[in-house]
Amino acid sequence: MLPTVSEVLALEPVRRGAPKVLAGADRLDAPVRWVHVIELAEAEHLLKGNELVLSTGIALPPDPEGLARYVAGLASAGVSALAVELGSRYVRELPRALVAAAEEHRLPLIVLERETQFVAITEAVHAQILETQVAELRASQRLHQVFTDLAVAGAGQDDIIREASALAGAPVILEDLAHHVLAAAASGQDLGSLLAGFAGQSRTVTVPGRTGYDQASGWLVAAVGAHGLDWGRLIVVLAGPPRPADTVLAERAATTLALASLVRDHGRDEGPARAAHRSVLAALAGTEYADPVDLQARITALGVPLAGHSLIPLVIGSQAGEGQAAQLADLLSAACRELGVPAITGILGERRTAALLSVPPGLDQDDVLTKLAVRLRGDAPEHRPVIGVGPMVASLAEAGSALRDATAAVGAASRYGSSRPFVRLADLRLAGLLYQLRDDPRLLAFAERELGPLLAYDERAGTSLARVLASYLEAGGNKAETAKRAGLARPTLYERLREIEQILGVSLDSAASRLALHAALLVERAGLVERAGQD
Repeated sequence: MLPTVSEVLALEPVRRGAPKVLAGADRLDAPVRWVHVIELAEAEHLLKGNELVLSTGIALPPDPEGLARYVAGLASAGVSALAVELGSRYVRELPRALVAAAEEHRLPLIVLERETQFVAITEAVHAQILETQVAELRASQRLHQVFTDLAVAGAGQDDIIREASALAGAPVILEDLAHHVLAAAASGQDLGSLLAGFAGQSRTVTVPGRTGYDQASGWLVAAVGAHGLDWGRLIVVLAGPPRPADTVLAERAATTLALASLVRDHGRDEGPARAAHRSVLAALAGTEYADPVDLQARITALGVPLAGHSLIPLVIGSQAGEGQAAQLADLLSAACRELGVPAITGILGERRTAALLSVPPGLDQDDVLTKLAVRLRGDAPEHRPVIGVGPMVASLAEAGSALRDATAAVGAASRYGSSRPFVRLADLRLAGLLYQLRDDPRLLAFAERELGPLLAYDERAGTSLARVLASYLEAGGNKAETAKRAGLARPTLYERLREIEQILGVSLDSAASRLALHAALLVERAGLVERAGQD
């Protein structure tokens, strides 16, 4: 930033002149852009504003009216201050008319009571100005490098906002055109307080041009977008008027966000709003850290109310890839809007779509979930979606655990199948429990003990006795139903069952044997026994 009049007065060459402020003491914070030594009765036509004018007074008008016109001319030109040295024209003091005119126009008037070298003052001030400009240039280059590196690295909007906040030393917020907060970094402040009532406040803040400062709110605002299509605003929350470096930072960060959005769109990945929802879901799932209080503020600022609402997490598995998962997220978001259920929706992991439903009072959760399932299966039959639902919770603190239950439910249902429109872990009973315990080595060892000989026999002989056993157990031990499911004649089925009993050394008439084998088959179907291969 440019040095102020007050800072110029502190320079050694000026102090040698014993400076004394006679007028305009409340304007010493005015910036000094340049220093001019002028010995003319009319000087305003030589000035552009924010200059420090040095004079010996030798050419100043002799009459009060002339002095008043002289000061008025300097004030109209926007000079920062007038400094007059005693000795050449004025010996002991400056004319009262000159002081009165300076007071009238609030122009800082300084008397230099001792002789000093004007060239030394000029050199000192100009050196400070040039040093400031070089520092600003270096800071600008550093900002350019930082944001260029972020763009090249493919940084997401959360990373860009965090870096911008760290560089500014101030909170930075990214909003969309509906005033929903897509990303925020609080710079040590309380995020909940920062975002409280954000949408209402944001609607009152307008700035001219693509970058501007709103003094009432302390917001430095930069438009975010490209090709004439703005999709958001970047807001730097400042404690005072912005410095040039703040403006450069806001513009560079906005440009980097726009570029990141273009790259995502070209790659058919996700837009800014979907990226914000994905970040929240990742935090709920525990793959990204987020302070619970901050997370609640972020969700509310995205337009999803939490107070007084019931929260239901759901996860959707499908046979589609990530691109189709994004499409499924859009369909889910549209269905939630039609049903009047606010929701955070997005991609969880690589292939799954997830949501946190905020169900208003008075809506039946099963009815809402059934309608969502019917809508999704009708709009995206090619995805063959499997919907896992977690338990309904009353607070965000419980939502993470509930989301993990939903993830387990969809995983288990995808492996074992379900005819329900949506599935909870409790609906899957034993299958749900075994899926949750799927990484336990004791479970793997159990499944190998129970089924290992039969699987080895099938592999060696090229038979499918394990499949016959699965049909028998799924039919509840009903041999007629088993023969129908397996496509076998009854005598053939009876022979196969006897063969299975001999290989395993068990009796299929025993309920305990059937339970153990059924559990082992569920583990095998999940792909956890090495012989069973991969999904």
